[in-house]
Amino acid sequence: MAVNLEGIRIIETATVIAGPMAGRFLADWGADVIHVDHVTRKAIEARREAAEKKTNRIIFPGLDPLSQNAGRNKRAIMLDLSRERGREVMLKLLSKADVLLSNFRPYELEKFGLEYATLSKIYPRLICANLTGYGKKGPYRNAPAYGQIAGDARSGLLNSLRAPGSFPPQTSGTLTDLITASNFACGILAALLIRERTGVGQEVEVSLFNSMVFALAGDIAATITTGRSRRTVERKDLPNALSGMYETKDGRWLILGLGPQSVAYWPRFCKALERTELENDSRFDSIEHRTANNLDMFNILERVFKTKTLEEWKPRLDESGIPWSPLQDFTEIFDDPQARANDFFIQFEDPNYGRVEVVANPIKLSKAPAYIRTNTPGFGQHTDEILREYGYTETEIEQLAEQGVIA
Repeated sequence: MAVNLEGIRIIETATVIAGPMAGRFLADWGADVIHVDHVTRKAIEARREAAEKKTNRIIFPGLDPLSQNAGRNKRAIMLDLSRERGREVMLKLLSKADVLLSNFRPYELEKFGLEYATLSKIYPRLICANLTGYGKKGPYRNAPAYGQIAGDARSGLLNSLRAPGSFPPQTSGTLTDLITASNFACGILAALLIRERTGVGQEVEVSLFNSMVFALAGDIAATITTGRSRRTVERKDLPNALSGMYETKDGRWLILGLGPQSVAYWPRFCKALERTELENDSRFDSIEHRTANNLDMFNILERVFKTKTLEEWKPRLDESGIPWSPLQDFTEIFDDPQARANDFFIQFEDPNYGRVEVVANPIKLSKAPAYIRTNTPGFGQHTDEILREYGYTETEIEQLAEQGVIA
């Protein structure tokens, strides 16, 4: 008996990042995820040409790490859903599926006949999971959206990170997508569990906008309560300088997390700074005094941390046992001993580039560990194979190709 998702079939029509990444979560645990490229023949050729030209100078020329991360462990079929026969093939694929995973806008679901109200009558056990930019209702229900647009910007994240009078910062571009992917996969798994107990499928809905608002729930609540965003204030105005960020002698930065538990950490922190006289300083000898004299505290810490480099501060702060962290760049994360010890990265053999290392699934299951079975498939790589599984003859497959339904 399988202890993973083996036996679960997912038809995935989602594109870009959030949807495919949710599918990859499930594929990592053994689900058979069939990715459907719903494109016309002309678009297929354009995508193939673009893929051949895409390069990644940091790792391997021609290797797209984003595609590798979201597409592995899947099979792929090309299908033109704008054609009636393409939609007929899709319905046949869904006849053996547990989940339809998509990121169509509401009008597209209706256009392709893939809305839950329609499919649930044909396949009552089918779980229809759809991801949108802004949600399936409201004035923006059919608006185009990406993570930075519907998530980072509209949720308030970018504006909250912007210092007064400055240019808004740029995020990684995938933050909202990856948070949404986790929510999406969680919703699908919950629906599968409920169906296991009730025998009935249902609709699963998530959006980029809603996911990021959820991720920022604490900041939003604080803003509503206090009337101002705690992220846009100057560092000197932070409720507690012991939760601030400070520059070191070599221009690096670190962040402290003593604020909530400063009673327990304060003596050890003063010792690590070699400023033991601060422990009983009347300005800082209680939480109330430290809060009242926050500006004095900030000015002292700003000067102290600039006396040593980050590497000099690391052992002192680690040995003190206080919560803190350096502000690392991505190359440091790749070599971080804590990340390495906990298998944050996984290696696999790429048929074109040899051994490749990518970010691993962050969820660890003791009896169903995530693993890489197959590399990211090429466009429509398994089209013929999958159609044969569904009973299509070679003649029928050739006819579909001639009609432009598949390619």
